[in-house]
Amino acid sequence: MKRVKAACICQTLHFMLKEDVAHDWAVKQVEQDVENYKKALERNRTQYRMVEQTTEPDGSIMLKVIKQYNSSPVGDYLN
Repeated sequence: MKRVKAACICQTLHFMLKEDVAHDWAVKQVEQDVENYKKALERNRTQYRMVEQTTEPDGSIMLKVIKQYNSSPVGDYLN
């Protein structure tokens, strides 16, 4: 028999600009999408650690996050 003692997932997310809208509006929308993602993690009580957030030259955002996998314990992954 086996049991998961600790599990996390490391993700690099690219919040890309929509191409069929004005650039300024697309940048604001991407920023809002990032905030909504972070709020969803909080709302779902997902344990996480933001490793890096960078804004690309085109205004899109790259987000590196380590987060709880399903409802498994996180162990030392988020330290």
